Amino acid sequence: MERGKAGRMVRQLASFCLTLALTFIGLTAVTFLISRLTHIDPVLALVGDKASKDVYDQAYHAMGLDQPLVVQYAYYLKRLVSGDFGVSVLTSQPVLSDLLRVFPATFELATVAIVIGVALGIPAGVVAGARKGSWPDHLVRVVGLFGYSVPVFWLGLVGLFVFYGKLGWVSGTGRLDVFYEDVVTPRTGIILVDSALDGDWDIFRNAFSHLILPAAILGFFSLAYIARMTRSFMIGQLSQEYITTARVKGRSFWGAVWRHAFPNIMVPLITVVGLSYASLLEGAVLTETVFAWPGLGLYITRALFNGDMNAVLGGTILVGAVFIGINLVSDLLYKVFDPRLRDA
Repeated sequence: MERGKAGRMVRQLASFCLTLALTFIGLTAVTFLISRLTHIDPVLALVGDKASKDVYDQAYHAMGLDQPLVVQYAYYLKRLVSGDFGVSVLTSQPVLSDLLRVFPATFELATVAIVIGVALGIPAGVVAGARKGSWPDHLVRVVGLFGYSVPVFWLGLVGLFVFYGKLGWVSGTGRLDVFYEDVVTPRTGIILVDSALDGDWDIFRNAFSHLILPAAILGFFSLAYIARMTRSFMIGQLSQEYITTARVKGRSFWGAVWRHAFPNIMVPLITVVGLSYASLLEGAVLTETVFAWPGLGLYITRALFNGDMNAVLGGTILVGAVFIGINLVSDLLYKVFDPRLRDA
């Protein structure tokens, strides 16, 4: 029995490692191929459009662009494995250093946004599904429709105009006011955490004042999606016979909702929350652009406009790695919330 269980665990681990390796190779291959098929010339981005032909040819050869695509990809994959993402033309810094610098800003923004989306979206969706046709249900559906229909950049501009320009309730663009920059010791890159560790509550409040508006806007869109999906899952579960059985045995309506129906929607709900969080972590490009938030989305956008393909490739691979990581965490959570999957 124990030997069979150990063998199953070894097979699962081997399958997991193989899947991870194939996913990574597929991600890097597709990303690399797309970068080579674009009309952006990485050589011109490096040497400039006024460089002589000799300089251009030397850079072209030095970058290995005269080699077959398979050879170029193999060389690029070898560099990636060693942690070398190349040097950014835009910042003249290693791309890996740039990514480590900008990603904490996106992580901070996305995490606060998903907390808002989950904390409000799940209860709202449960109530809407349980009271189908009531005013809370109609409200959730309207919010969901609004969240799907309104452009995020427009809502961001309106939010800045109202809450910053007119009411003065929040701070403006960026992560901090200028005179607070480079004051906090960068331990994690997450300003709220670093300022709290330093005990500098003035910077903490300033950072939160900058963060809350873009996080609330992103959280609203996550809320709309999560609430809509939660409502759909809950309606499906409440129509099942086991809910009727629970009610017949004396369970109250809300007891049946939270004790019986809600646990049964946890697995699909984890998928919804995971995908929503991953989409935020990949870099909310428009939101970061509107709020001048120095995160991954803004970094990739600027790199793309400047033909900085090393930065674009590095950022894209990081986005893919985020999705892979979120999916792996989701798989683990499935087994936590659904005991039937633990021995699968």
